[in-house]
Amino acid sequence: MKKILLAGTLGLLIISCSKKENTAEVTPSSETPVVSEPATSHLSGDQIMETLDCSGCHSVNERMIGPSYKEIAEKYSEKDIELLASKIIEGGSGVWGGVPMAAHPQVSKEDAKKMVEYILRQKK
Repeated sequence: MKKILLAGTLGLLIISCSKKENTAEVTPSSETPVVSEPATSHLSGDQIMETLDCSGCHSVNERMIGPSYKEIAEKYSEKDIELLASKIIEGGSGVWGGVPMAAHPQVSKEDAKKMVEYILRQKK
């Protein structure tokens, strides 16, 4: 009996401590749940990048696994914002070598554009 109680308690503890990706709330005037997205729209491009895994492959000044932000800024211009934002979201390969860039489907188009604008400001 003690084992069953202990297992049940541990199960509840694990469930209650797990990280929630999205939250749903029911408003008093409606029965339809409202799902909130991660609140990054108030962040700048570099702040959004800090919440992601970008620094594992990129830095501002030096090539790592991927190109530096300065290298990207030298190769592209303001007319490429849509293209680069899509590459952040969908991933890409072949432009900077054989290692593909991982897709980031959780990033909104608006946030991806902010990230690209930050990168393009690194131009010398």
